[in-house]
Amino acid sequence: MLLHLAHPFQHLELLSLLLLWVLFLFGGFLFGKTDAERIRRMPTWTRLASSGTLLLAAWSCSLFTQDTPLSTFSLLIAIGMTLGCLGDLLLAELVPLPQPVLGGMAAFGLGHIAYIVALLLVGNLQHLTAPAARLGAWSAWLLIGLLGWYFLVFRSHTPTPLHWAALPYALLLASTAGFATGLALQDSTFLLLALGTALFLLSDLILAAQLFNNLHFPLIGDVIWLTYGPGQMFIVYTLGRALLLG
Repeated sequence: MLLHLAHPFQHLELLSLLLLWVLFLFGGFLFGKTDAERIRRMPTWTRLASSGTLLLAAWSCSLFTQDTPLSTFSLLIAIGMTLGCLGDLLLAELVPLPQPVLGGMAAFGLGHIAYIVALLLVGNLQHLTAPAARLGAWSAWLLIGLLGWYFLVFRSHTPTPLHWAALPYALLLASTAGFATGLALQDSTFLLLALGTALFLLSDLILAAQLFNNLHFPLIGDVIWLTYGPGQMFIVYTLGRALLLG
């Protein structure tokens, strides 16, 4: 999967964007002020800026891999990250919607469809199609997603349409983790990608417990972002790392 970057400035751009991401996400946590509800320290603008930085990195990788065998893969990752940023805006209620949670789930869900298609395509391209790894990992993560939805979303409440909508969403995120794990079992290049998708699912399960089961502990909002943000970074920089090391 390794490719060479054509120009030195491309190395500099990807590394600079990674550094900016670190400053926005972790700097926001370290230097922010705890809010009145003790949910988070990170200001909204640093959280969204960290996502925007990863968005730039994703589209940079897509641009850098044009006319290469990985062009479709990198384009789909960039599209998935774009939809993720839209989901961030919706959940931050910066886009007026009557149901921001449902809108955010829809945006993230579409983003994960793009991720899944990217994973299947790159698996076929790299001949990483062993049924035991691909289907076994997918089945295992589907079970994890189903159990997470049942215990954290469904069991403790009278189901509403939003509770039921969370089921296919959880299974979609679990599918992304499953297919990424299937790749990682066959090629260590994809280990960070698998870790990223697992962190994304973990973040979503914590968020679901907060939204649907009123889970609360100090700085829960920051814990969600400190799992979600690195998860997205590992997804984007799976290709970025390959380019930098190529």
